[in-house]
Amino acid sequence: MSRYTDLFTRLDEAGEGAFVPFVMLGDPDPEACFEIISAIIEAGADALELGVPFSDPVADGPTVAESHLRALDGGATVDSALEQIKRVRAAYPEIPIGMLIYGNVPFTRGLERFYEEFAAAGADSILLPDVPVREGAPFSAAAAAAGIDPIYIAPANASATVLEGVSAASKGYIYAISRDGVTGTERESSTSGLADVVNNIKKFEGAPILLGFGISSPQHVADAIAAGASGAITGSAITKIIASHCEGEHPNPSRVKDMEGLKRELSEFISAMKAATKKA
Repeated sequence: MSRYTDLFTRLDEAGEGAFVPFVMLGDPDPEACFEIISAIIEAGADALELGVPFSDPVADGPTVAESHLRALDGGATVDSALEQIKRVRAAYPEIPIGMLIYGNVPFTRGLERFYEEFAAAGADSILLPDVPVREGAPFSAAAAAAGIDPIYIAPANASATVLEGVSAASKGYIYAISRDGVTGTERESSTSGLADVVNNIKKFEGAPILLGFGISSPQHVADAIAAGASGAITGSAITKIIASHCEGEHPNPSRVKDMEGLKRELSEFISAMKAATKKA
């Protein structure tokens, strides 16, 4: 079984959903990032979504966009991201690792090389947020050849045709967005209508559904599970915690002022979010 299949089977048997935190690789620097990821895993994260820094993150709100810049200012590259994935995989061999990477990276490196490199580093899945499923066939084929699960976004108000395509093409899980727009907690989040979002996707009997975008509190996680999702993804709320413990502004590289304080705050947040995945 794949790591995702094993995870969802185990959680279903335990009556729980998955809590999946997002972390930008290299934010604010590789060593600090590894400590952050380790703290998050040890606090109860079920899987990871890791970002690769990019200069034009069109799907991200201001909070996550700034994490791209902090990492790039600190010298992050695709190659350094691959090294960080290898380090995480070596330390945590069982945890599923999903990647969120903008489409310029596979275009630049070449699809075959791109997927092979991330598979060799230890990634389980790759989501390209700026590549819609209607354009995804060559990416899915290259992913499958490398043993990577391709992930596609199911928009909140997508047509049945789009949802059918996403369900057919996504392996590992389906990334369903709880609302339209960019990532972030910058505007008020709402989890109303989540059951409709989930049920519309489930009609096509695809992979387990993880809800993301605007998931920033334990209540949001509980609402996602109650709506029938297999789990929830949180990014901006975690990134905001990391940013609050950093000093230095673009274009000057940041550093963590108090790593122990940061890890403590992250651990408390992750533990609370994970506790909310228990099914009623």
